[in-house]
Amino acid sequence: MEKLLIGVDFGTDSVRALLVRADGRQLSESVNPYRRWQEGRYCCPEDNQFRQHPLDYLESLEEVLQTLLRGQNTAAVAGLALDATASTPCPVDEHARPLALHPEFADNPEAMFILWKDHTALAEAERINEVAANCPVDYRQYCGGTYSSEWLWSKMLYVLRRDSGIRQAACGWLELCDWVGAELCGLSDPQRLPRSRCAAGHKAMWHADWDGLPPQEFLTAVDPLLAGWRERLAGPCLTADRPIGKLSEKWSRKLGLPPGVVVGGSGIDAHFGAVGAQIQPFKLVKVLGTSTCDIMAVPGFSRCVRGICGQVDGSVLPGMVGLEAGQAAFGDVYAWFRNMLGQAGEVSLSELEAEAAAVAPGSNGLLALDWFNGRRSPDANPQLSGAIFGLRLGSTRGMIYRALLEGTVFGAQAILERLNEEGLPVQEIIATGGISRKSALVMQLCADVFNLPIRIAASEQTCALGAAMFAAVAAGVHPDIMAAMAAMGAGYDREYRPQPVLVPVYRRLYRQYRKYGRLLEEAL
Repeated sequence: MEKLLIGVDFGTDSVRALLVRADGRQLSESVNPYRRWQEGRYCCPEDNQFRQHPLDYLESLEEVLQTLLRGQNTAAVAGLALDATASTPCPVDEHARPLALHPEFADNPEAMFILWKDHTALAEAERINEVAANCPVDYRQYCGGTYSSEWLWSKMLYVLRRDSGIRQAACGWLELCDWVGAELCGLSDPQRLPRSRCAAGHKAMWHADWDGLPPQEFLTAVDPLLAGWRERLAGPCLTADRPIGKLSEKWSRKLGLPPGVVVGGSGIDAHFGAVGAQIQPFKLVKVLGTSTCDIMAVPGFSRCVRGICGQVDGSVLPGMVGLEAGQAAFGDVYAWFRNMLGQAGEVSLSELEAEAAAVAPGSNGLLALDWFNGRRSPDANPQLSGAIFGLRLGSTRGMIYRALLEGTVFGAQAILERLNEEGLPVQEIIATGGISRKSALVMQLCADVFNLPIRIAASEQTCALGAAMFAAVAAGVHPDIMAAMAAMGAGYDREYRPQPVLVPVYRRLYRQYRKYGRLLEEAL
């Protein structure tokens, strides 16, 4: 009987799922938005607070999978795996149940999942960096040298400091990808359930050099409120090709699936997207969406790379070191400008893009810095902000929008430049994510600025496809992830090549981008 695999992708706005055969043929696809998130509940953008209620995930997961499996041969499903945004952690009780599912915490944002782009924990990240910089061992050395307010320990400490009720009730903290996997398998001990190697390594400073998470003495030096927490978070740390269990009876009934369905290891959405895009050693996969993630996998690499978001053994491809960098805002910058203009009347991104495309490169003197949500890479600095230089009374919205597009691509070029400086020259780029398929202008800008060809992954759901590939390995349908990628990959359906006449134009503009960026940083 043909084996079927399910891949589930928990994104920022919705959950997506794919049902595929072992040869990669897609049988069904489903998407379901998060209802409370759509209503803007529990978020305060002006304070950088972005929270999501666990019921959004549970309700959307059930609906998306029921829709996905309607009319399908559910008896043939062999495995399921999932990815999620990260770091998106949540305090849980002694049964690994998010505290927001308790009536007394149901409307408390501190009891919910803290979305990846939440930057409320700036002071906590600053404290972690201060202590780490003065330790005999710098526990940030494998995460680019700077610990971020976007990551687990910062967010966790922020809540522990802020809310005594949560502090007393929390028995553990779980990343979203770990919690959903545990929920599907009926695992209920937060201290022993499997953790994603991908999320723990890139977001919680897990590393084999110090036998897992940073030592308790370091965490206590950061803040006594972290005393005892290393042990509570130290479950087995697995690569995504390893199964974490089998689908529980409860979820088998809900979904009409056989109870023997294997649930594979979980991971970060961008890393699974790189696998879905058929990443190969030393090739860079760019996941372009509201933010960006740049993913590489390299064998036999041990040197620390400055200013990126982490390097973790097995976080992308088991047996190789996975490297991550990225931008804290990309598509979010475009949406901000559209929404701001929309206050005076409806405007679409396609309208803005058409107007921007009519502006000749380098013709209007405008230049934008893309740090609207701080800078993630290279050299994380959440305190930075975006800027637009060269505005005049004659500046049009099309000119400004083009400057914003160019600024985000210049931010991506700064990452490529750092990888080259660190001995990791990028020779080939694969792009995936919504923007790679929706905006020909942005992708051509990338090719011209990078002076490299860019191939676009044919699958529109590479994260969910990557999850299905890991499900296939965990369930024994394919022997390893390289075989799964070869058998199930969708290939590439577009390519953008640099236009030689524009390469020197963008080199000049990029030098200005770096110059203005240095001036802004020095002014802070």
